[in-house]
Amino acid sequence: MRPNKNTGTLANVIKGSALLIAASLFSGTVQSEEIATDPGDYTPLPAGVNLAILYGQYATRDAAYAGGDKVLAKAGLDTTIGLARFVHYMEIGGIIVDPQIIIPFGKVELTEPFGPLQPTSESGVGDPIIGGTAWFLNNPDDQEWAGLSAFVSVPVGQYDEDKGPVNIGENRWKGIFQAAYVKHLSDSVVLDLIAEYSVYSDNDDFLGFKREQEDAQSLQGHLRYLLPKQSHLALSYYHSFGGETTVGNLKQDDRVNTNRWMATYATFIDPTVQLQLQAGQDIDVENGFKEDTRINFRVLKVF
Repeated sequence: MRPNKNTGTLANVIKGSALLIAASLFSGTVQSEEIATDPGDYTPLPAGVNLAILYGQYATRDAAYAGGDKVLAKAGLDTTIGLARFVHYMEIGGIIVDPQIIIPFGKVELTEPFGPLQPTSESGVGDPIIGGTAWFLNNPDDQEWAGLSAFVSVPVGQYDEDKGPVNIGENRWKGIFQAAYVKHLSDSVVLDLIAEYSVYSDNDDFLGFKREQEDAQSLQGHLRYLLPKQSHLALSYYHSFGGETTVGNLKQDDRVNTNRWMATYATFIDPTVQLQLQAGQDIDVENGFKEDTRINFRVLKVF
């Protein structure tokens, strides 16, 4: 019996739609989260100071959500990400600015079959991020600062179009803008507030489709308690929202709405070397994988 061409075409459409819906659950998990700030990032240093920073970030996820409801299928997504960052402080027209570059690298691993996606992984160097901050308010006497940042993510990192969301690179440009305010509430308590806005170009080769994404936003807050010997404890809150995607002209209804907390301990083990350890997890997730564990480690060198 001759196969029915229409039936075959319909099956391909159904399979493709299922693949896109499964892939949409990765939104806000690996590639959509932008620059998560650390406590103290927006307190400027004097012109002429340089920072070399190395980050290690490990996160596990064993549940996924769609429309606020937990997906019944088994899920597993682990990420082991490193970041190499160089920052240079300088003064332009009386304003402190800090041009910098961030280079991500590491591994993304889908550990369980998820819809039509089979377990797979991708590792390598991601898309470098270039930009900086300008502090239009720099008042050390009143211990108050405010700055504006602009960054661009350049799509030259490792990317396999057949793996779609399981990638280190994104195969698209991103613009990331932040506004921050820092204020000492007392001699030992500091509040950092950051708002972020991100825009995206299209990914023209995402599982054989074009992937578009709406603008996304983020609110971040850090409450630091300063300890002796240049150490501090901090509690952080991150809220990401927006960024619905369209894949192959099909809206994914995957708007991000994620809340997360992090606890931080940082200390200088030497006048020029700081160590930082963080732990936290997602509080709730509307769409995408939910982090059950996140551990971050950072080494900072001042020179």
